[in-house]
Amino acid sequence: MTRYLHTMIRVTDRDATIRFFEMIGLKETRRFSSEQGRFTLIYLAAPGQEDAEVELTHNWPAEDGTAEEYTGGRNFGHLAFQVSDIYETCARLQDAGVIINRPPRDGHMAFVRTLDGISIELLQDGRLEPAEPWVSMPNVGTW
Repeated sequence: MTRYLHTMIRVTDRDATIRFFEMIGLKETRRFSSEQGRFTLIYLAAPGQEDAEVELTHNWPAEDGTAEEYTGGRNFGHLAFQVSDIYETCARLQDAGVIINRPPRDGHMAFVRTLDGISIELLQDGRLEPAEPWVSMPNVGTW
């Protein structure tokens, strides 16, 4: 038997990334730091769904203070989250400065990116009637 455990993404700014996922509705469930390995693991999940986690891996800067950069070669497809109101979620993210790469014009699906360029798909539970400003908003970049 196979059971989904979590999806891991590497992050450069753990606090900002946690705030990003909190705006979607995830909460921190646990945290582990390794002084020897020089990393911190932070697990987040939607309330009541703690068995489906996102693991944020933050590798600490090197002893000389340089930090590793993560580019497209270390990224992957996307994470998907179902939300109760896609318009409200996208508005909250946009108000916080997050670019809505693919607006929820259809009342069902949108794409945004984390600070580290990880694509996040937001899916409405069902469909909402198309509404402005989302209907006429163009795509911004790729997702």
